[in-house]
Amino acid sequence: MAIVISGANRGIGAGLAAHYAAAGAQVIGTSRGGAAGTAGATLDVTDPASIAAFAEGLGQTKIDTLICNAGVFPDRHEDTATGYAPELWARTFATNVTGVFLTVQALLPNLKAAPAPKIAIIASQMGSSLKAGGNGLIYRASKAAAINLGRNLAVDLKPSGIAVGIYHPGWVRTEMGGDAAAISIDESVAGLGARIADLGLETTGIFLNWDGSPQDY
Repeated sequence: MAIVISGANRGIGAGLAAHYAAAGAQVIGTSRGGAAGTAGATLDVTDPASIAAFAEGLGQTKIDTLICNAGVFPDRHEDTATGYAPELWARTFATNVTGVFLTVQALLPNLKAAPAPKIAIIASQMGSSLKAGGNGLIYRASKAAAINLGRNLAVDLKPSGIAVGIYHPGWVRTEMGGDAAAISIDESVAGLGARIADLGLETTGIFLNWDGSPQDY
């Protein structure tokens, strides 16, 4: 089984890479810098040329699961009156939304070649319209768009036999989540792994919490 994980050089992505490697899967972990180990492949999801080169390097490899995990949260401390510069919007959406779509698009031939392919999009409950927090406006908007993208891809790709799941990983103790976060990387990864294992065409388009509870859109 071959699994591609974007943003596998740290945090949840690195945890997922280790989880699947321990289970015997062929893990193709990526990062912008192509770091050693499970994130040895270079993939900058904001750069179409990098995405094309990565896809070309895969050749005819059948991809059973694509996990779109790469993401940024650069507006954590922005102020509505003076902050949220245009370049922050462009950078965040290029990674969290456009990068997801372009990666999926580039790897469609590899996914279609697998017997029961899956796409997992790591989103966030911060993208839920019912959980508005009044901060991190760009990140929230980008994750709302990622959720919507996943829901629509599920409809679009179902005739091709590709299942799409969207997941909130929890508030995780990572560089992004901070030391005060509620759960560990191991807890999040175990839950996400179980959710992705359960994903199929009958449940395509789901938006679930890491522990399996439903999320509000």
